[in-house]
Amino acid sequence: MMTHLTAPIAEGRTAELFDWDADHVLKLYRSWCPPHWVEHEAYVTRVIARAGIPTPAAGEVIEVDGRQGIVYQRVTGFSMLDDMRKRPWLLLRHARSLADLQARFHRLTVPGLHAYRDGLRHSISRAPHLPEPQRARALKLLETLPDGQSLCHGDFHPGNVLISARGPVVIDWMTASLGDPWADVARTSMILTIGVKAAGKQAPPHLRLLSGLFHRTYLERYRALVPDGRDRLARWLPIIAAARLNEQIAPERAALLQMVDEQLS
Repeated sequence: MMTHLTAPIAEGRTAELFDWDADHVLKLYRSWCPPHWVEHEAYVTRVIARAGIPTPAAGEVIEVDGRQGIVYQRVTGFSMLDDMRKRPWLLLRHARSLADLQARFHRLTVPGLHAYRDGLRHSISRAPHLPEPQRARALKLLETLPDGQSLCHGDFHPGNVLISARGPVVIDWMTASLGDPWADVARTSMILTIGVKAAGKQAPPHLRLLSGLFHRTYLERYRALVPDGRDRLARWLPIIAAARLNEQIAPERAALLQMVDEQLS
């Protein structure tokens, strides 16, 4: 299909978002993304919507100028991250809301999704800059951790929650899988700590200053909903750090390697 698109209204590493019509937007994946990523996200989003998790309704999968995309119901609103930039006094409310949403979808399971463990094993095996002794230890530790059948987002953070008139809406389910919910929490925790620090001046000064408080409030709320009696979060953190090295986010590399080295040496 060939069509004329205006400038994107938003963009990320894997996709751009375009106006489609009055009621829909088009999430158009970049040309290097394989088609099965798109089909996977569309499937997961439909199942999650039927389960009652607030997420934009996914329509058809289409091709535009050789790129795969999904037509989504338009959600009028703004990201939780943008709201905290403009209204920092809502930071603690948003931290608790983030935990509430995550605990809610962790109660679900979605048939047909791959195991979170398999994706982590693949990423750790391929991660550049990861010393071989730490790679071997990370893979060995991974096999001792629980599988779990919880729906995990895989990239859950304030930028992937939209604040709308109907409440918070979770987007970007491309990395969804089944696994131990504490692996998903470890990923969020890493984004809220190492990720925020690595963002540097891209994050407003007040958010950098308050990021520690946001992170603590989020974890306290999640632990109140899902007690961590076996300290699974701490066990998952070096695994998630080792796997995240495969994403090759240069500003994060030193902190990720330090975490892996300290906890797996």
